Amino acid sequence: MIGKITGRLDYRAVDHVLIDVRGVGYIVHVSDRVMASLPPVGEAVALFTELLVREDLLQLFGFTTLVEKEWHRLLMTVQGVGAKASMAILGALGADGVSRAVALGDWAALARAKGVGPKTAQRIIMELKDKAPGVMAMGGTVAAAMGTEVVEVLEPAAPRPPKVQAKSGQAVAQSEALSALGNLGYGPGDAAGAVARAMEVDATLETPALIRAALKLLASKA
Repeated sequence: MIGKITGRLDYRAVDHVLIDVRGVGYIVHVSDRVMASLPPVGEAVALFTELLVREDLLQLFGFTTLVEKEWHRLLMTVQGVGAKASMAILGALGADGVSRAVALGDWAALARAKGVGPKTAQRIIMELKDKAPGVMAMGGTVAAAMGTEVVEVLEPAAPRPPKVQAKSGQAVAQSEALSALGNLGYGPGDAAGAVARAMEVDATLETPALIRAALKLLASKA
């Protein structure tokens, strides 16, 4: 599996680029949004990749974040959503937009992508809404993945700290919701306030419902 490619951008086409990696050229299909974010031809570039394997075809798809790559993988599991439709959705909304749409059940936002009809958009919401919080809590960008390698020097193991009691279910849900909202670009103060207000209404909310409730409060505030 080819998970990431780093090399020189050789050329751009309408929906794909050619990346030269030490003399080997890789054709990588990208969304309009990713294409617009890439550097000029001749400069260094790095993309997370997902390999699509068919009987008569091998295709690489490129993404600038792990969240975007994970959404592509999940969208492809929905009946009626192929690689072209997935890239259209990500190109139109971006990873953050897809996260918000699925978490809020906003199928109309998904249906605005080229080639995605209302029935397919509603199917995406139904099948992926419970998976949205996990994707939203993911981090990782190409810039972070390109950091220099560090060789650690082994030292004698330090004494183990005493075990800390696991967080309660409410604390876990609150922590995961704050992480997801932070990854969507909301400031710590706004995110914490929305989560707190949502929990005041219903302190028993689990992570998916808590994120949706907080997003609705943030959306009404905007």
